[in-house]
Amino acid sequence: MTTYGTIPAELPRPSWSMIARAREQVGSIIGPRRKWHDMIKIHSLNLPPNVNEAGRRIQTNAVFFKSNYVIVVALLLFLTLLLHPVSLIIIAVIMGAWLLQYILRDNPLSIYGFVIDRTTIITVLTLFTIAVFFLTDVMNNIMTGFLFGFTVVLLHGLFRTTDDLSAGDEKGVNGSQC
Repeated sequence: MTTYGTIPAELPRPSWSMIARAREQVGSIIGPRRKWHDMIKIHSLNLPPNVNEAGRRIQTNAVFFKSNYVIVVALLLFLTLLLHPVSLIIIAVIMGAWLLQYILRDNPLSIYGFVIDRTTIITVLTLFTIAVFFLTDVMNNIMTGFLFGFTVVLLHGLFRTTDDLSAGDEKGVNGSQC
């Protein structure tokens, strides 16, 4: 007696290892996220006394709150793009194309028996992305969002005093809470 295909008791779970690896790599590049409470201390905000102090504050805060600043800029960029839903859809399509054709693909792309190498895929995706950005107003919307985000980050770095910050302070590192 033979059985033609049995149904497994459990369905295989999706592999999240790629997402975990990407998160670790991004985390190692931009560093640990600091507590939001430490970043937004009202009593630590004041005008710098001179230009040299202003530059030092911006540099120190940029190093200390680098991960938080990346989150703030990304959030403000997203909120800016919400005001332009067509731009958001175009960016989602481009990101999907990059994810499906380059990042998530393990095997080489084959169309009608012709194998297309990764260099060709990167070139086509890059040209497609540049063409779409410049032929639509997506680039203007992205630049507006980035400039708005960088302005907010620059103002925070300028006004936030650095007296209570230390680069080696590990109790200020918080990777799990918002």
